[in-house]
Amino acid sequence: QVQLVESGGALVQPGGSLRLSCTGLGIPFSLYNMAWYRQAPGNARELVASIGEYYNIYYEDSVKGRFTISRDNAKSALFLQMNGLKLEDTATYYCHAQRVHTYWGQGTQVTVST
Repeated sequence: QVQLVESGGALVQPGGSLRLSCTGLGIPFSLYNMAWYRQAPGNARELVASIGEYYNIYYEDSVKGRFTISRDNAKSALFLQMNGLKLEDTATYYCHAQRVHTYWGQGTQVTVST
């Protein structure tokens, strides 16, 4: 059974940092294109960052220079280091795996608040 298990979400003040993790179970992780999406209340789910099978990386403009996506294929793990967090980064963050099939994690809540 395929599972993407996220962790690392929390309440943090503006300017703070968080590191999200996602473990992929039941898939050949190294062969998958991986990504982080987020969804704020009332908004559509949006792509935040992605890292492909060949480590090609994409960032959404608003997170460039603040977020870093990485993967450790030996641990079937995906990471998102988030620095300089802003109020508008508040959302549920989802891990996403795509190859022939697509899988989603259950989401982890990131709240940026004073």
